[in-house]
Amino acid sequence: MNSSGQNTNSPIVVTTGEPAGIGPELIVQLLQDSCAVPLVVVGDTELLLQRAAAIGLELALTDSGVAGPGATARVEQVALSASSLPGQLDQANVPYVIETVTRAVDGCLAGDYRAMVTCPVHKGVINDAGHVFSGHTEFIAQRCGSEQPVMMLATDTLRVALVTIHLPLAEVPAAITAKRLESVLRTVVADLERRFGLTQPVLGVCGLNPHAGEDGHLGTEEIHVIAPVLETLRAEGFKLVGPLPADTAFTDRQLVALDAVVAMYHDQGLPVIKHHGFGDVVNVTLGLPIVRTSVDHGTALDLAGTGTAEVSSLKTALKWAERMTRAT
Repeated sequence: MNSSGQNTNSPIVVTTGEPAGIGPELIVQLLQDSCAVPLVVVGDTELLLQRAAAIGLELALTDSGVAGPGATARVEQVALSASSLPGQLDQANVPYVIETVTRAVDGCLAGDYRAMVTCPVHKGVINDAGHVFSGHTEFIAQRCGSEQPVMMLATDTLRVALVTIHLPLAEVPAAITAKRLESVLRTVVADLERRFGLTQPVLGVCGLNPHAGEDGHLGTEEIHVIAPVLETLRAEGFKLVGPLPADTAFTDRQLVALDAVVAMYHDQGLPVIKHHGFGDVVNVTLGLPIVRTSVDHGTALDLAGTGTAEVSSLKTALKWAERMTRAT
């Protein structure tokens, strides 16, 4: 048991993601090698078998799920609504995608699983089918009853958290309020301590505007919103550096003194870390009562069914999920 009362020998649950994407075959690839943790896959067994056959990898039925040459997984069966072909989105299978994520979250909340790892979904087809869905992070947080989820991407040497997540760029400035920024910073610090075992982590906080506003000449959000929040939290003992110009926040000289960087919006922070270690980056949702990690890429419809998709990010996400449950 860990300090949160979770059984660290219970399985980690993995969702198949968009069935037409690379998620199902990444799971098949995962089972080709040995795995140190027990696994449960929420998804359609026949989908996994079909994808294994399509990419020429070994996968067999067992009494409770599927087995590859290296590892086995129990399958919590969720049937597809319609047969799925690699690379071809089908709105009929949107309920399947939502149900797999829902079951994984609920199983974690019930204590059946110690963590969840998600394969990528396709936001476009989900919304086209009539579901308001901005991303896994927001959906899982709502299911957990968490008001302020924080997306953080991480490698072994760099962590980048976001104040805003899946918003059009034109809507970002209005979304960066003092209340939201303070909540995000508190969440990041709390989970770096709780989930990652850091003591008094140091955060570098980016400004919103070029050169962090250039003393108000290139924008005033730094003066009116960001700096006052940092001062308030510093008075409580938080270790915060900033507002930092984003174009130099990620230099080695700056990063050596930081445990994480907090970026104001999606494309301010994520291109840097994906360039830094694409394929070895893990997506972590902070601010939840459960552990959730994910791959650092999308559905890659053009690669689905070809057998050329890289499984490294899924392995990394699984490794981090296991590590975070033991640190809790």
